[in-house]
Amino acid sequence: LKAAQGQVLFAANCTACHGADGKGNYALGAPNLTDDIWLYGGGETSIAETIGKGRNGQMPAWGQFLGANKTHLLAAYVYGLSKPAAQ
Repeated sequence: LKAAQGQVLFAANCTACHGADGKGNYALGAPNLTDDIWLYGGGETSIAETIGKGRNGQMPAWGQFLGANKTHLLAAYVYGLSKPAAQ
């Protein structure tokens, strides 16, 4: 349920830059979120901070718009994009 909520938030707020598949758009400065390469740390706390506060004038701050709960759901979803399910 939480993953589905995070996916809805991603689709509504992140796909314009990061793409529907989360693979990013380097022309916009939006990195690939599906690999395990993180500019500011790949833990949920670091991801939530990036979502909430933005980064370097490229990534807008979404914290005030989304609020803490939605930011947390979105961070968990983005974290999961780089961690494929065990086969």
